[in-house]
Amino acid sequence: MLKKRWTLLNADKTIAKELQSSLGINAVLCQLLVIRGITSFEQAKAFFRPELSHLPSPWLMKDMGKAVDRIITAMRSQEKILVFGDYDVDGTTSVAVVYSFLQKIYPDVNFYIPHRYREGYGVSKAGIDHAKETGCTLIISLDCGIKSVELIAYAKSIGIDFVVCDHHLPDEVLPPAVAILNAKQVDCPYPYKDLCGCGVGFKLISALTEKLELHPETPNQYLDLVATAIAADIVPLTGENRILAYHGLIKANREPNLGIKALMKLSNMTGEMQIQNLVFMIAPRVNAAGRMDDARKAVQLFIAPTLEEALLYAEMLHSDNTDRREADSSTTEEALALLEANTQWKDRNSTVVFQPHWHKGVVGIVASRLIEHYHRPTIVLTSSGEYAAGSARSVPGFNLYEAIHACREHLLGYGGHFAAAGLTLEKDNVAVFREKFESVVSAQIRPEQLIPEILLDTELKLEDINQTFYNIICQMEPFGPDNPKPVFLIRKLQDSGWSKIVKELHVKFSLRDEKTTISGIGFNMADKFHLLEKKKPVDIACTIDENEWQGQRSLQLRLIDIRPAE
Repeated sequence: MLKKRWTLLNADKTIAKELQSSLGINAVLCQLLVIRGITSFEQAKAFFRPELSHLPSPWLMKDMGKAVDRIITAMRSQEKILVFGDYDVDGTTSVAVVYSFLQKIYPDVNFYIPHRYREGYGVSKAGIDHAKETGCTLIISLDCGIKSVELIAYAKSIGIDFVVCDHHLPDEVLPPAVAILNAKQVDCPYPYKDLCGCGVGFKLISALTEKLELHPETPNQYLDLVATAIAADIVPLTGENRILAYHGLIKANREPNLGIKALMKLSNMTGEMQIQNLVFMIAPRVNAAGRMDDARKAVQLFIAPTLEEALLYAEMLHSDNTDRREADSSTTEEALALLEANTQWKDRNSTVVFQPHWHKGVVGIVASRLIEHYHRPTIVLTSSGEYAAGSARSVPGFNLYEAIHACREHLLGYGGHFAAAGLTLEKDNVAVFREKFESVVSAQIRPEQLIPEILLDTELKLEDINQTFYNIICQMEPFGPDNPKPVFLIRKLQDSGWSKIVKELHVKFSLRDEKTTISGIGFNMADKFHLLEKKKPVDIACTIDENEWQGQRSLQLRLIDIRPAE
């Protein structure tokens, strides 16, 4: 297991003290809130009690009036409308939300999801030509379109208008669409900038609801799909996203979309649905459709009118995901074996591996898996016709896109952002690209970026841990980027004598300080057991969980890392 560096975050103690006096809760909890930017009673109230009434008006978004007017004109003129979205979770849920909403009030609407390998990411010429062939004169693009300047100009030249709903960073030149809904536009006054694509689609149907004087609750029936997109697209779980995810989870637990219900049933999901269920149960199955086959069936899952039909599509996605897992597992094993067999890899600051038979749909996942083992910028390549193509993933803090850009003379094409990218090159250029990428990374990366970091929210004593403390932490959910599950540093604990290794992989431990003893689990941490056997004080990084055994619930610690006490 890789050695990790621990970074203890610091909350402003004066602000935390003031917050404690107004909230009357444990000082440690107030430090957690301050670290998350919550510094007043009113902010804390909004955080713990997210209200849909606090959502900003959709009309604050630039071009919302133009978008709504163009869609209503299309309805009144009986034009054919095509809802177009990307093949990932954000794209397919966006399409499901806007298509379902429109179909209930207007019959002449269809949807289109581009094929990952035949058409690639985003707006495609094939999609526009399909719109032309089927008589569509308006395309609503979701989770894509902001960079499709030439393609949207092409659509315009053949009589097709575009309404773009996107959340990716715009370039200086914008596409010639009738309306562009994207809060990241420099002149857009919309106050919350971190919506996902499905969130932008939700704002559009909210504005249409108002304009068409539909029941004001109409958009809320899609909140569980919006929450799924927020969870899967790794956008900040703050502000508006937190409100949407919070109420989306309530919807998913009370009256889920039939597609979500079908996936829950196939996964034997029981109990309360949390954000991590959306991330680990639903997102991989939806993404697998696009990775292994055709993502259109993911939309069909979410718009299915009956549970029976939804289950048919859920089974297809389940099967795609099984194939994806097998390809992911075998490719990861092969890639690790390649690296282990070549001792010179150990001294490198980057990883570039290529095998022509690897499945294109899993190379990004495999890159992430390799980072778990070696923690360095990683590129996994496979054959794509006569070329090599693949995915790149970064370590926190390192600008991967800039590093790839610096190697552009060896590439046919590339694109992406700070943390992830895709690239294409001649197969004969793989070796020379690998060396160039290594030299660029070595020159730019800081030594500490090659060591995984654990961010510790605050120090904790065992005596602070009780049911009330844990209940308040639970109220901080949903957890995600910018609102992570709190990680605690607990110092100078000793093994009580009951700790042991279970199933040869995990550590079931019992630790104590002068006053209190607590148990917990460290998954895949058997290699750290020797630190407990020494019977010397240890410091631990952990989260707090609830364990249920034979109907009895108790609090336990979930170990993240352990080291000799300082």
